[in-house]
Amino acid sequence: MEEKIAYTPRVRPEDAARIRRWHEHAYQALREEGARERSFSYLGRTLLVPPGVQPITGMSHLLGEAVLAEVRPGDRVLDMGTGSGVNAVLAAATAAYVLAVDVNPAAVAAARRNAERNGVTIDVRESDVFSAVEGEFDLIVFDPPFRWFAPRDLTEAAITDANYRALTAFFHGVRRHLASGGRLLVFFGTSGDLEYLRELARARPVSWPRSWRDGSWSGTAGGSNTTRT
Repeated sequence: MEEKIAYTPRVRPEDAARIRRWHEHAYQALREEGARERSFSYLGRTLLVPPGVQPITGMSHLLGEAVLAEVRPGDRVLDMGTGSGVNAVLAAATAAYVLAVDVNPAAVAAARRNAERNGVTIDVRESDVFSAVEGEFDLIVFDPPFRWFAPRDLTEAAITDANYRALTAFFHGVRRHLASGGRLLVFFGTSGDLEYLRELARARPVSWPRSWRDGSWSGTAGGSNTTRT
């Protein structure tokens, strides 16, 4: 039976209020900017992002550059919550196999089109976290929504994870899909509940680098005996 953890915010009430105000601004901007399909030039690739799919932001390159640095020839890579397929497209230039999954059908369709547009082969599936994922992977990449609010529409659903349901399910299931010595790249920000993320990470049977424990908002984790930053 899957382990359950009830989420309550670990941030102070005043910080939660600040995050909510910032989120409202970001949400309104996304509604205005994301009402049409947009084209992004990103780390040498061209990607189209339709409405209702998480756009590429000014911070996205931090994870993208980490993916390019971390993927090794022969790797099996899982891109969880792929969105437009941005990190899967990057990984597919080097990896032997890339599986990209997302719960949003619009994101799945966008990832398939972007893989074709950039001349790479990716297995893209609709999946609620690990529901359509089989096997083990050498590298798992996850760029989750940072905020725990309930979405009001499809636009907001691209940037929120109500009560961190998906984030919690990811950490509950990730070890079953990491190969021995596998690596994990998780991208998270200070507009989310970092302490809750740390709790989930500490509870998993993987090892974490010191920079993560000291409060890094993005990090990598190894499998049973490998850590990298």
